[in-house]
Amino acid sequence: MPSNPRPNLFIVGSMKSGTTSLSAYLNTHPSIFMTADPKEPTYFLEREQILDVLPGVEQRGFWRGERYYLELFAKAEGMPIIGEASANYARLHRVKGVPERVAKFNPEARIVFIMRDPVERTISHYWYMVQHFDERRGMFKAIREDPDFVDTSNYAMQLRPYLKLFGAEHVKVLTTEALRDHPQEVMHDLFRWLGVDASFNPPNLTERFGATPAAVQKVRGLGLIHRFRYSRFWNAVGSHIPPSVRGLGRALSERRVERKDVDTSAVNAYLRLLQRAQCDELRALLGRDFPEWRVLYSDD
Repeated sequence: MPSNPRPNLFIVGSMKSGTTSLSAYLNTHPSIFMTADPKEPTYFLEREQILDVLPGVEQRGFWRGERYYLELFAKAEGMPIIGEASANYARLHRVKGVPERVAKFNPEARIVFIMRDPVERTISHYWYMVQHFDERRGMFKAIREDPDFVDTSNYAMQLRPYLKLFGAEHVKVLTTEALRDHPQEVMHDLFRWLGVDASFNPPNLTERFGATPAAVQKVRGLGLIHRFRYSRFWNAVGSHIPPSVRGLGRALSERRVERKDVDTSAVNAYLRLLQRAQCDELRALLGRDFPEWRVLYSDD
């Protein structure tokens, strides 16, 4: 039985920097196949690592073996570029060994790393955790107490193993801001680097995918009512509870937060102290500056 095509392109990060949009743009090219369902297979994480950073994804079962993973690419036969985008491949402070597993799987693979202003990315990461993982702490407290927020924005640390294993010629570094402000130019350059028709214009370049909504629901207090609302018991009896009572339970367990109304000035100042030093390492590693990262370099 012939094996399924093997991916040769990996968008490895960084989370909340536009990996979903970039994958969607690439997927419109007639010579490129990108997985869309799911967009993030996270195959190169061990099962214990998946449970740590993305609980629930392990149910997809790709950790069971290569055959399950390659089934995602069964429809890519004959495509010169076959890829996937898993932003957790660039959380190396928590998931060790990912670049080595990717290199063992395909040592000639191409790696794309998209980076966002690290202050903005870190704050967006916080809202992602509020939205999907019931983060209850205030922004400053959460970011100060959990190094994952800042370490995920340490792009030099995330990039070094990929550059060492694949070589600079096989690693493409982009910024979210360049893709936002000059989408056609960035995509044409990326297509050229991939060796496909560089004149192709993705028809969905004005769309944004996977963006955090303007308002999120934040768990109240210690989260006891929230956990009860999502318990097996509630799932069994909830449909028999009057709508007014269910609405009261929702109001007591969550509150709507408009992100624009949250003052981030103290968080910005705190992050700049840490992330300007990290960016100095990145500049030395890549030999370029990042003037587009205006929040990082602002004095406001």
